Amino acid sequence: MAISVLFVYAFIAQNFLIPSASMASTILVGDHDVVDRVSLVPASPWAHILPYRELRRGEPVVFYKPILESDGSEDILVKRVVGVPGDRIHLRGGVLHVNGVAQHEPYAAMPTAANYNLYRDDFPLIPTRNVPGVTARWSLELPQHIDGDDLVVPPDSYFMMGDNRTNSLDSRYWGFVKRENLVGRPLFIYWSIDTPEEDGNPTLAEQASIFLRHLTHFATDTRWRRTFQIVR
Repeated sequence: MAISVLFVYAFIAQNFLIPSASMASTILVGDHDVVDRVSLVPASPWAHILPYRELRRGEPVVFYKPILESDGSEDILVKRVVGVPGDRIHLRGGVLHVNGVAQHEPYAAMPTAANYNLYRDDFPLIPTRNVPGVTARWSLELPQHIDGDDLVVPPDSYFMMGDNRTNSLDSRYWGFVKRENLVGRPLFIYWSIDTPEEDGNPTLAEQASIFLRHLTHFATDTRWRRTFQIVR
């Protein structure tokens, strides 16, 4: 039984806890998602027996962040695919354009006059000075992928953005996600509980405090309406 559970967890489905508000309101902090790991497995001679298909523009996806954290660890994120290989993308006033067509994204939070940011909302722009959140590697690499007004997505790479566009550190700040970094597709929320957004890596004491709160406020803090909600 234990072996079967481990097999399912490692190769078929996986639990994923949402740590940040970058995908709100599609996915909230404290959502516990079941992630399908099968349909994104790399092609192989026996792939025809699995429900494999390429990642599509507009899908939410879980992946390893393309840069390591300061402690050398790998961070797992969830964002929405807005650009697939060969796509030409840009934003104007926060509105995403793909291959010259403005996209209808009712789930995306648009900037306002109060929080407008030139780099973030009129992307791509070559940073002329240090832009908060932009990695040094991406600031050097970004100009190589700009053609005219567009950013061109290279082969075997994807451009990711959070639905909470004005509060999301995503591909605009650290670049493309390689095919090999993909983990899986979030399927549905099996449990959602009101949880504070993580500020960096929580200490063991902070994790214990959150666990105790969940334990004692399970009934009142659980977002029951989100149970088994499909992630789209």
